[in-house]
Amino acid sequence: MKILVVGSGGREHAIVHALSRSPQQPELLCAPGNPGIRGLARQVAGSMEVDEIVAVSQAEGVDLVVVGPEAPLVAGLVDALGAVGIAAFGPSAAAARLEGSKTFAKEIMIAAGVPTAGHAVVTTVDEGLAAITGYPAVVKFDGLAAGKGVVIAQSEAEAREALSAMLEEQVFGPGGVFVEDFLDGPEVSLLALCDGERALALAPARDFKRALDGDEGPNTGGMGAFSPVPDVDPERLAELSAVVHQPIVDELARRGTPFHGVLYAGLMLTSAGPKVLEYNTRFGDPETQVVLPRLTSDLADLMLRASKPGGLAGAALEVDPRPAVTVVLASRGYPASASKGDEITGVETAGAAADTIVFHAGTQGGEDDDSGPLATAGGRVLAVTALGNTLSAARDAAYTGVSAIAFDGQQHRSDIAAAAAE
Repeated sequence: MKILVVGSGGREHAIVHALSRSPQQPELLCAPGNPGIRGLARQVAGSMEVDEIVAVSQAEGVDLVVVGPEAPLVAGLVDALGAVGIAAFGPSAAAARLEGSKTFAKEIMIAAGVPTAGHAVVTTVDEGLAAITGYPAVVKFDGLAAGKGVVIAQSEAEAREALSAMLEEQVFGPGGVFVEDFLDGPEVSLLALCDGERALALAPARDFKRALDGDEGPNTGGMGAFSPVPDVDPERLAELSAVVHQPIVDELARRGTPFHGVLYAGLMLTSAGPKVLEYNTRFGDPETQVVLPRLTSDLADLMLRASKPGGLAGAALEVDPRPAVTVVLASRGYPASASKGDEITGVETAGAAADTIVFHAGTQGGEDDDSGPLATAGGRVLAVTALGNTLSAARDAAYTGVSAIAFDGQQHRSDIAAAAAE
């Protein structure tokens, strides 16, 4: 089997790493990949442009294309591949609107009966402020914003600043904005493989969005994660998936836009029951880096089956019972900016430890690259994942790996999974 993975981040490295463990030993290709991915897969395209991916997939005789990031999904890459008879793991552009438009996602949730927070679509700053009933309040950009289009405003001043940035300054580009009631409670990330008819839930995870310890600082794409989640046992996982995954799959199928790929539900376990914060139509980052290392089933087989209508019938997931912890190492200035070109050392040392994996995200160069030594090339640079017999042991191993890696301006949270481990 020949599989092409589209993307260049830590999520895609985790996907490639999991596929490399398949007993089918597929030939792995990447577009464009990163220094870590290219150690496991052959680069065949330098971008994620739809036309280029379709052309190279045809030329290479690819059996399956796995689309990592959201932008190519929303742009219709899966549709374009299907038009030339190439199987793809990921939703059509119509189904990917679930992530591409938060307003559409709310519409689907309401139609499917999925519990979620109350919201109001707004077009001006004053309209947004008037719609807020109390603080904290949530201000969301309607379109894609690389995981940064959500602001939890603690005061009217913060809400005004967020609304102004999104509506007037258009920091994420043109698009709608809505305000949403703040939900309180433990947050859980639930991912499910979907075949257009059913949802098969993966192990739950909990991520850490704020930049600083104690959940302080600005929102980020994610600074770490752990799996499993203490308050979501297998029975509870099945109950939650039946509430937040299957109704969405059913509703999209009813509309003639069946969902294939990964459906990510970010939800709060509130005192009034679970409520969905958002849906993503691809693997989450950094949740993927803790969920997939625990998966012992053949991911290549599951992805190929999920690309076909009803293909997951009878499928079951096998999971390593050991917990996993991921700690993200970010560059100087993240998330406001990203320092690039800072040389990185210690990655091989960290990755040499038992049950420890270093996933590349924003890196460049390296031994097999003429551009120079391994260096930073983005905001979130690396993620160190470790498994252990206990959550505390996994956490200790992950931070041991972190301590071995150095680059100028390196920053990370020191409290990932700390409360759960205690």
